[in-house]
Amino acid sequence: MPTTASSAHVLSDVAASDSTLRRFLHGLPGVDAVGLEARAASLGTRSIKTTAKAYAIDLAISMVDLTTLEGADTPGKVRALGAKAVHPDPTDRTTPTTAAVCVYPDMVAVAKEAVAGSGVKVASVATAFPAGRAALDVKLADVREAVAAGADEIDMVIDRGAFLAGRYLKVYDEIVAVKEACGTSARLKVIFETGELSTYDNIRRASWLGMLAGADFIKTSTGKVAVNATPANTLLMLEAVRDFRAQTGVQVGVKPAGGIRTSKDAIKFLVLVNETAGADWLDNHWFRFGASSLLNDLLMQRQKLATGRYSGPDYVTVD
Repeated sequence: MPTTASSAHVLSDVAASDSTLRRFLHGLPGVDAVGLEARAASLGTRSIKTTAKAYAIDLAISMVDLTTLEGADTPGKVRALGAKAVHPDPTDRTTPTTAAVCVYPDMVAVAKEAVAGSGVKVASVATAFPAGRAALDVKLADVREAVAAGADEIDMVIDRGAFLAGRYLKVYDEIVAVKEACGTSARLKVIFETGELSTYDNIRRASWLGMLAGADFIKTSTGKVAVNATPANTLLMLEAVRDFRAQTGVQVGVKPAGGIRTSKDAIKFLVLVNETAGADWLDNHWFRFGASSLLNDLLMQRQKLATGRYSGPDYVTVD
């Protein structure tokens, strides 16, 4: 629905104080957990034809944030990752590039050089990823270092402790400060770590909180905890961005991350996007997969559709 003056005014005032923000977030409709999970499961059973599957695989490849976030990351590993993002299948130059590579701040310059001129973005985690346990000035320095090195996107983590304690304005103000540190050159993805938020109601509240604070994307997870992206929590976040645009006219992206490993999984998520938020989100400017192993399975399935043969894992590089 179109934005109305009254709805825009109400949303502009919700962060005026801790009490108004709490009142707004706790006034959001409660989540029907059984209904949410049933709808996610139902959409996951949709079958698609071969021609649609080929399109979906290429679309999914173009939405991958190819990720390495390990303590053992080296410049050589990041260069190899960048090369793979630019040419996922060196034997078939019709294969789309991935959306981005995602690395730690100290590897941004290396990644930037590796993907130069390709259109592949460089995303950097920041704000004391993955725990987010640091003072605000340390977090902002983390962001500024990444942006100065050339990061096109910043993936920040919220302070889950503050959120779960009901200190919503602290979380809001931190996102606003990080958004400002991104400047005009870097888009901001806000990671909730949904596996630590305990309830679907909290995921809905976190989604609205992140969007109100200026997130360009809302992201499920760091990929560093036991429960990461699921169809149900991603569906809930897709509903949130759909409803937020209906009220404000502002479109926000969604990035499920962690645990999405197969082409079948990816296609299920694309169905969720199409059936919930709509075709406007079926683009890598608005939807991403945070993944490392997913790309290899997409490439193997792509080759199988093209040749009729399944090559197996030896066909692709191991990240």
